Amino acid sequence: MTTALDRARPRVEAGGPADDAGRGSRKIFFLVMPSAASALFLYPFVWLVVASLKPRSRTFADPFVPWPHPFAPENYLAVWDAAPMLAWLVNTLVIGVVAAGAVTLSSAFVAFGFAYFRFPGRNLLFGSVLATMMLPAAVTLVPTYLIWNSVGLTGTQVPLWAGNLFGSAFYIFLLRQFLLGVPRYVFEAARVDGASYLDLFWRIAVPLARPALIIAFIFELKASWFDLMKPLIYLQDPALYTLPRGLKAIVDQFYQGGDPKWEIVLAASVITTLPLVVIFFFGQRHFVQGIATTGRR
Repeated sequence: MTTALDRARPRVEAGGPADDAGRGSRKIFFLVMPSAASALFLYPFVWLVVASLKPRSRTFADPFVPWPHPFAPENYLAVWDAAPMLAWLVNTLVIGVVAAGAVTLSSAFVAFGFAYFRFPGRNLLFGSVLATMMLPAAVTLVPTYLIWNSVGLTGTQVPLWAGNLFGSAFYIFLLRQFLLGVPRYVFEAARVDGASYLDLFWRIAVPLARPALIIAFIFELKASWFDLMKPLIYLQDPALYTLPRGLKAIVDQFYQGGDPKWEIVLAASVITTLPLVVIFFFGQRHFVQGIATTGRR
């Protein structure tokens, strides 16, 4: 029964002005928050680029001014004169691609075994693999060095990528979870048609797991690109340095000379960082698709 008070009370129809205002407020909120977070994360890189284009006397001046004043692009020319940056860049690229490719393929092979085969103790063995993630890197640092030293490979670039031939617990877990989402009848149908286990891996598992493989490759490429610890331990010849190891050598050289040329160090840091930014820019579609698909799996 409708009372006079109910009739006098204003009604807000669905899709009326109040709903439109609410949707507009939420839209503004979800636009402002990502923009603010993006600005917060981008500021250190913007500062690095701006500071690398300033003269030495103004390197750390005006940290919130988004343009260099005065403008000193000759800092980047000085970097190439101070160190063999091109050789270090090539070393980093080769090692990064080989390391990422090795760990991606080896981890995919192990992950396929855990996802497809059913055998006693499978879960216990898989748990043992994951347990290795709990070991800090410092625990295995000395034993790993002794192994490479015993086979005479210290002082070479081999220890920087060869360990990835044995897979990574994190990538094995990532790829196994993805492959578990692939219907088993797809593999069984191929087995009925006479496919071998290797065929199941190369012709079915690898193509279907392409998004997850891209994720593993990019993650490992980034980890190898910015790795300083291994090059610091195993490399003594400057011709074999990677970019992070070379950047450390530049910093040490200037400190030992008593004249820290921070503008050159910052320019070298930009050169070290920029290639991965470009790689991600061109591969972001595959990267985002891989994360989204892996999450759905």
